[in-house]
Amino acid sequence: MKLTKKSHSCVRLEKFGRTLVIDPGGFTEADATDGAEAILVTHEHPDHFDEGRLRAALEADPATQVWTLRSVAEQLSSAFPGRVHTVGHGDTFTAAGFDVEVHGELHAVIHPDIPRITNVGYLVDAGKVFHPGDALTVPSRPVETLMLPVMAPWNKISEVIDYVRELKPQRAYDIHDALLTDLARPTYDRQIGALGGAEHLRLGAGETAEV
Repeated sequence: MKLTKKSHSCVRLEKFGRTLVIDPGGFTEADATDGAEAILVTHEHPDHFDEGRLRAALEADPATQVWTLRSVAEQLSSAFPGRVHTVGHGDTFTAAGFDVEVHGELHAVIHPDIPRITNVGYLVDAGKVFHPGDALTVPSRPVETLMLPVMAPWNKISEVIDYVRELKPQRAYDIHDALLTDLARPTYDRQIGALGGAEHLRLGAGETAEV
C-alpha cells in the first residue's frame, strides 16, 4: 500500500491502482482528491471537511463515493443520492478495495465550554493504517501504521506520547501538523521519538511511503 501525505490531516492510500482519501479539508491541496474512488471524512471541522471541495470532487467523477458521519453526510447526500454513506462506530465497509472499520464517537475535548461534536476514526485493511481524526481513539485491534495527530488546540505533547504508548504501533506518521512551526518540529520529533516507544516519522506534503 502506498501512503501519500497531503497537507495537515489528509492522507491518500493507493493499492492495485485504486485510491482512497481521508480528510481532504480546507488546509489541504486542491488536488488531494484527484482520481479517488473513495473519500472518508472523520468530522465536520473545516480543516477536515471542505464542503465546496468535496462537492467539486463528486461532480468531477461520478464514480467517487463518500463515507462519513451523519453531520457531514446530511450536507451532501441530497445532491448525490446513493453516493454518500453514513457510518458510525462499529460499522465496516469496503471502499475502493480497502476494508474499513469505524472506531470512535466523539471529538476530543477542546474546552469544557465548547460542546463536543461527533468524530470517527478509520482503521484500514485490518490495522494496516489507522486515522483517528480529532481524537485519541484506541481501536479494538493492533495498528501497524498510526496517523498521529501531533499538534492541535485539543492536545498536548504528553497526551500524544501516551497515545503512541497505548496503541503500540509499528510506526507513527505525523498528521494534524499545519499549526506546527518548523522551529518546533525538532522538539516534537525528539520527544515523541524518544518517549513514544514506536518509530516516529514525518512526511512532507506530497511525500510517500510504502506501508
